[in-house]
Amino acid sequence: MEVYSWATPNGHKVHVMLEECGLPYQAIPVNIAAGDQFQAGFLAISPNNKIPAIVDPHGPDGKPITLFESGAILVYLAAKTGRFLPATDREKYEVLQWVMFQMASVGPMLGQAHHFRGYSKERIQYAIDRYSNEAKRLYGVIDKRLAASPWLGGKEYSIADIATFPWLRSWEKQGIVLDDYPHLKKWFDTIAARPAVQRGVKVLQDLRQEITDDKSREILFGATQYQRR
Repeated sequence: MEVYSWATPNGHKVHVMLEECGLPYQAIPVNIAAGDQFQAGFLAISPNNKIPAIVDPHGPDGKPITLFESGAILVYLAAKTGRFLPATDREKYEVLQWVMFQMASVGPMLGQAHHFRGYSKERIQYAIDRYSNEAKRLYGVIDKRLAASPWLGGKEYSIADIATFPWLRSWEKQGIVLDDYPHLKKWFDTIAARPAVQRGVKVLQDLRQEITDDKSREILFGATQYQRR
């Protein structure tokens, strides 16, 4: 399986899932700070110019399949392997709602908090306050859930946990004090100790560099990403 990716939270989701499932894969770096995501070859796989994307030569009908969107990839890999997504409808949908929560809220909002607190060259206090407060609210939602359930999706570790964990690894940069959320912290530490997770978050990590130059900032946050291709 080919995995077009980078060492970001969305990339880590898929890396961790593959490691947890023991599936062989080739991680193909897509340097988003250099603009690799706008290359025609990658756009043919991921038309939204976002990582990760996969090419599985052994798709559901025995033919190759390409997929983009990290949440969709997690659901696909869970179905392919029969792991980390319950079989019964009630339990499956309980997991999937928390996957959607990550995709709709945790990822976008924590990403904005991270951006305005660390990457934005202008200190826009309204944006910093808005997204920092939303980050705290979301951490509170997760902490409350984990006070009542050992895992986000229910009784078992699932793709809901795999999807959410990488986004919380930068909690300090999101303005969070992790000790303020004791149930979440216990869950976080338990996942961080899993060998497959430790392997997954290291994938492509040695290639990633902090975004400090104006050219990389423009590629990631400027007009380049809005050009029609």
